[in-house]
Amino acid sequence: MKKIIIIGGGIAGMQAAVKLSSLGYIVDLIEKEDDLGGQVKKWKKIFPYLDESSKIIEHITTNLKKSNVNIHTNSSISFVEKKSNTFRLISNKNKHYEADAIVVATGFDVFDAHKKEEYGYGIFPNVITNEDLEKLFHSNFAEWEEKKPEKIGFIHCVGSRDAKAGNIYCSKVCCVTAVKQAIELKQHFPNADVYCFYMDLRMYGKHFEELYKEAQERYNINFVRARLSEVNETIAQKLLIKVEDTLTSKPMKLTLDCIVLMAGMVPSKGTQAIEKLLKLNIDENKFLAVKQPVLSENESNQEGVFIVGTATGPKTITDTLNDASACALAIHEYLNK
Repeated sequence: MKKIIIIGGGIAGMQAAVKLSSLGYIVDLIEKEDDLGGQVKKWKKIFPYLDESSKIIEHITTNLKKSNVNIHTNSSISFVEKKSNTFRLISNKNKHYEADAIVVATGFDVFDAHKKEEYGYGIFPNVITNEDLEKLFHSNFAEWEEKKPEKIGFIHCVGSRDAKAGNIYCSKVCCVTAVKQAIELKQHFPNADVYCFYMDLRMYGKHFEELYKEAQERYNINFVRARLSEVNETIAQKLLIKVEDTLTSKPMKLTLDCIVLMAGMVPSKGTQAIEKLLKLNIDENKFLAVKQPVLSENESNQEGVFIVGTATGPKTITDTLNDASACALAIHEYLNK
């Protein structure tokens, strides 16, 4: 029976493991953290239906438990070599594996907002990121019990579509995440004024546009097409922002209680490490490059090594799960040539 190693235990790696196990392969799933779920487990609710993210992970985990997948947490691959058509791998725990194929599902990291100093992250305590806000959702705003912010601003495209940051690509899900989080904030603080400052609103998926309309019509969230130029803190520890309204070409000043930076996706540290270990090609955006973007979305430049999920670039959860299922079929075809 043929063996497959999956590197990365986020939803892409988990879904690929379930599908490959159902096709009769011996699957070992390697995850560097102490539990599975990757980035998705950090988010309280997911767009566009505001479902609990835990339900997505629980569903895939239930299928994993029904399968024969061998799960190895707190593990990473430190050595790989290929002889004939067989890979030999060694983990950081000195555990040896053999595999007929490898799946790289190393996901993404969130852009480090400290790199945009003009936005004040790490300088002003009331400037947070989308990832920080999700922690507050998980704690039911225990840290904000006394604050009760009255004016909140979301800044789109932080670290995406930004040549100065070195990332010219769109992270695809930031716009709809901002809409989702703005709605959640209004649900917690119904009297707050919430603003979204965007470059362009890109609503890629089903019901995304409806969520955007709901944010305006039901929750009275203000959408302003503008670019942020500067953030300063007032004596009262409010945030004074300067933006240019790109529809009217007029400058604006606004005082806010809190700013949420919509930090985009960047290649994960795990992706960068495995790229060097397996000698994989990278694309112009530094994500892992696939062999043929249209016809072979999961094949890498190394025969027998497949790539899945956001290791190749920004994707929604739906796209990621579909990509994982497609990857399983691509491996099945490869191993049965």
